[in-house]
Amino acid sequence: MLVPEIVAWATDLDHASTDPGTAFQAASKVIIAFFLFGIALDTHLADFRDVVRRPGVIGVGLVAQYLVAPGLTLLLTLALDVRGSVAIGMLLVACCPAGNLSNILTHRARGDVALSISMTGTSNVLAVVVTPVALAFWSGLNPAADALLTEISLDPWEMVGEVALLIGLPFAAGLLVAWKWPSVAARGARFVEPAALVMLLLIIVGGLASKGGTIVTYAGVVTAPILIQNAIALATGYGTGRALRLSPGGTRAMTFELGVRNTGLALVLALAFFGELGGVILVAALWGLWDVITGLALASWWKRRAPATEAPAVEAQRR
Repeated sequence: MLVPEIVAWATDLDHASTDPGTAFQAASKVIIAFFLFGIALDTHLADFRDVVRRPGVIGVGLVAQYLVAPGLTLLLTLALDVRGSVAIGMLLVACCPAGNLSNILTHRARGDVALSISMTGTSNVLAVVVTPVALAFWSGLNPAADALLTEISLDPWEMVGEVALLIGLPFAAGLLVAWKWPSVAARGARFVEPAALVMLLLIIVGGLASKGGTIVTYAGVVTAPILIQNAIALATGYGTGRALRLSPGGTRAMTFELGVRNTGLALVLALAFFGELGGVILVAALWGLWDVITGLALASWWKRRAPATEAPAVEAQRR
């Protein structure tokens, strides 16, 4: 009777509250804002040069990121017949922009760092509006997810405001500091970004630890969908790079841009809007851990295979 038991677990998961409390939610929002502020401190106008130099590549990459990847995720949720909260969690991750980790992994893999940074910056700017609207659109095409969104009366425009505060405001503040006081930004970026990255990992660990019992009970329900979705995301990035006939370094960059999501942002949004839907926060938290594992493994493998001449330094790319 294993199958009926799993189905019962999944149904319960839709209404298993994983809300860790307002204090944790507030701390999570501060950390993600600090993280994005740190990214912006180390962001320069030259980082966006590929948007002008290679608009076609950036454009196709963004279309693949915000249309192809979520579309494939939707089909996956329907094919696996996952419950509504799990589907929302998977689609939330798919609709989030690339994270700064994609730049780090691209550099480690001897990829095209300039392309990676340009795409990350552009996708984060677009995410202020695109992420909540895309989530509402794609979730509406999954009957189980749509029923839950109707049940909790999610307002996509309320989420736009939340994302604007989480992404737009700290990112704009960091860009302002980098523009007005570049020497201060250069010194601050050395400490802010590493500290923010550590705190971002603590968000994921905290999200997991806050409801350890829920994770033990329901991990089996979400593990297979997460593993398959992650593999599809990486494959979509790799396929996009190959279809665009990018260099090996460019293909690696595109792979990580589409395959490595900003799961810290996904987890914060899950806590803010879907605390009563257990599957959403569980997917975001476990996705974040698996994302790091597969990303580091793939980057390390590519690093061993790629010639040393394919490792452009970030600063060299900005000149």
